[in-house]
Amino acid sequence: MRRREFIAGLGGAAAWPATLVAQDPTRRPLIAYLGVASPEASAPMVDVFLQGLRELGKRDGHDFDIAYRFADGDEAKLPRLAEELVRLKPDVIYAINATPAKLATTTIPIVSPLLNNPVRLGLVASYAHPGGNVTGIMTSVDDLPGKQVELARDLIPGLIRLGMLVNVGSPVSVGQRPSIEMAAQASNLELIPLEVRAPEDLDPAFQAAAREKAEALVVLPDTMFFSYRQRIAALAIAAKLPTIFGFRDHVDAGGLISYGVSVRANHRRAAAYVIEILKGAKPGDLPVEFPTKLELIINLKTAKVLGVTVPASLLARADEAIE
Repeated sequence: MRRREFIAGLGGAAAWPATLVAQDPTRRPLIAYLGVASPEASAPMVDVFLQGLRELGKRDGHDFDIAYRFADGDEAKLPRLAEELVRLKPDVIYAINATPAKLATTTIPIVSPLLNNPVRLGLVASYAHPGGNVTGIMTSVDDLPGKQVELARDLIPGLIRLGMLVNVGSPVSVGQRPSIEMAAQASNLELIPLEVRAPEDLDPAFQAAAREKAEALVVLPDTMFFSYRQRIAALAIAAKLPTIFGFRDHVDAGGLISYGVSVRANHRRAAAYVIEILKGAKPGDLPVEFPTKLELIINLKTAKVLGVTVPASLLARADEAIE
């Protein structure tokens, strides 16, 4: 039974199995998909990735097979899942978080749609010439954290105390922290770090934000935060805390405002990297690509609930305002 037949038979993406292995991986090229979120939370991005492959003339079950593994938002599971996928001997690994995949293999090509600081993390030698077995698309551009701090100031006139939600167990989240700290210092803002390591730390973090009288909150990009985006949006609303994110998916889930890279566009573009590798290209020869489009998304329903008046200047700049 093919993946889509399985989904249709059980009522949609919510029934997606946590593990799906191709019936006969030796018949067609095998793509290994290493996801951080749950199957349900991953479903929209998986569909965008598959759509990108179809746009290039390649179809699941016809031109390739896919083996899926999902960490259900628990990054501690990723090393084991990556090793499982490596044992299947796939032709390419499509990894939302490339680091566990890289630790599991130095020979199987790895494509990530969400690379962050890959040079500093040792995933690639350079952006232009990755040189190893990892390549893909970046999740950030220069000065993006600074722009998010500016958004907080534009959103909250007279802002003084800015919260920063950071996953101290994630290299991706920690890698963004210095940029936020410098931007806050340059804007004469008091930065309030809210450090978490696991999903159960989210509630105490928002309670700390209330105690410290944070007036707004910047959520650093992180796969755990992405997986728990509905929970974070609900906590922010309950705390009456205007929150700025890096991905629009947070705003779709009820967050207030986002400015950053389109995750959907990254997944669609990364599909082309997978096709090139299946055709014989080496990942070390495929330059890491920087996104060319940033998007500003505002949830006006959430603004109303929070009692926040979004300035007309921000609304004029927005790519989309959710009403």
